[in-house]
Amino acid sequence: MKKYIKHLSLLASVLFTLSFAALAQPGFDDDVEDTPLDGGIAALIMGASAFGYRQIKKHNQKNTLD
Repeated sequence: MKKYIKHLSLLASVLFTLSFAALAQPGFDDDVEDTPLDGGIAALIMGASAFGYRQIKKHNQKNTLD
């Protein structure tokens, strides 16, 4: 039980400390242009999903032949 309390208090102190670090980040001015997240990220997601589909399909074919 003491080990549980020690781990819980350590976790609580780390989360408490991290919450202050998250609030300490500087804000942006109003004249900052937003950057669109399209094009390259969409191509990476599509490529990763196609690769994952291919790997799953290859894995299923290997298991059905055994």
